[in-house]
Amino acid sequence: MTAEADMMKLYSTRILALAAQVPHVGRLNAPDGTARQRSPLCGSTVTVDVVVRDGVISQFAQDVKACALGQAAAAVVGAAIIGLDRATVQRGRDEMAAMLKDNGPVPTAPFDGLAVLEPARDYKNRHASILLTFDATLAALDAVQVSA
Repeated sequence: MTAEADMMKLYSTRILALAAQVPHVGRLNAPDGTARQRSPLCGSTVTVDVVVRDGVISQFAQDVKACALGQAAAAVVGAAIIGLDRATVQRGRDEMAAMLKDNGPVPTAPFDGLAVLEPARDYKNRHASILLTFDATLAALDAVQVSA
């Protein structure tokens, strides 16, 4: 397969559709925790705001400045994130990292939609961008615990 065909496979119609429909875009007026994460390799950035009630995310907003792969990951994570606790978000991040870096299985529900990003395994320079929403969310959750 040529490099051009590989890139076409990577940027599938499904990935591009997800990238165009990132939920919870913007910022919250009064978040409990905020974090910004940046991928030094590609320059992608994600800023996440969270409100936490009873140990779970009750409100979530994300400002995503990333490639289509990072945006697609943000779409899947954003669609699933409300109602989750930190441990579930961490599990999703760990499973996604294992899928990308160690040829592991697709993340389990509620992040199983990230299966669409399996072709990105071969593009190590994209892994950090794909993980940014998870990383920013975890950092925002950590900021809540520090200020609580």
